[in-house]
Amino acid sequence: MEFSVSSSLSYNVLSTTTFFFNIMALKSTTQLILEESLVVTPAIAFEEFSIDSSNARFIKMEVEKGKSFTITYKAKVDVMFTQIKEEDLLASISFMEMDHDVLPFIAPSRHCESDKLMEFAINKFGTLPNAYAKVLAIEDWIFNNVKYTTGSTNSSASATDTIMRGVGVCKDVAHLGIALCRALDIPARYFTSYACNLTPPDFHACFEAYINGHWIVFDPTKLAPLNGLVKISNGKDASEVAVASYFGEIYCTNMDVQCHPLSDEFVPFNWENRRGEAISYLF
Repeated sequence: MEFSVSSSLSYNVLSTTTFFFNIMALKSTTQLILEESLVVTPAIAFEEFSIDSSNARFIKMEVEKGKSFTITYKAKVDVMFTQIKEEDLLASISFMEMDHDVLPFIAPSRHCESDKLMEFAINKFGTLPNAYAKVLAIEDWIFNNVKYTTGSTNSSASATDTIMRGVGVCKDVAHLGIALCRALDIPARYFTSYACNLTPPDFHACFEAYINGHWIVFDPTKLAPLNGLVKISNGKDASEVAVASYFGEIYCTNMDVQCHPLSDEFVPFNWENRRGEAISYLF
């Protein structure tokens, strides 16, 4: 399925600042970048780089005090995913059988303190019959018990903060879902994306759980169709793949994010479908 994505971020720079942006769509054999452009206005030198442990494409740049600028990214992307029948997700794979690159996603991380939530997770979800049933129940529990409220948290909020406060944004509920999965020995990772049909339009965070050899996408906000995501990156949590990080004093003056399917044949796969099939992005 082809999508058109774009993001435009504008800043006033109050002190000389180094920026790291993670807004470019992931490039792989199963997510093809058909067209793309990245422009900084007024022109400021930038450098694209990747980190060995991540397939994300980062942009870094230094901006002098007193400047204002806008960074704009546009792309046409062909995204490939598969729908997996529920019956193919009922078995489990032992840690001995797992690919080695999955194993880092079972440990606690900065925003996903699964060790602190183990007792809660086991008491609430531990008796369910298989990993898929457990993650579906986690997704539903978060949706019903954590109020999605724009602007309700900051970048330091963690899964334990979210479960205690009962409020958060997409980043926070993704962190909570990841932490509860890991507390039940289910590998899980953070998924940042462009998302179509999202109101209001924004970057969107959800999570993937590793079930019977498949990375299955889950969204506790239930705000975006699961087959309408253009992946930007994966990470242990948002600290690894934040959309924008900076070192200095700045003020964001505007942000505009868009994602649209380029076919009238697009049929949203929403959370109501989850009892029979699941979505796996092929990365």
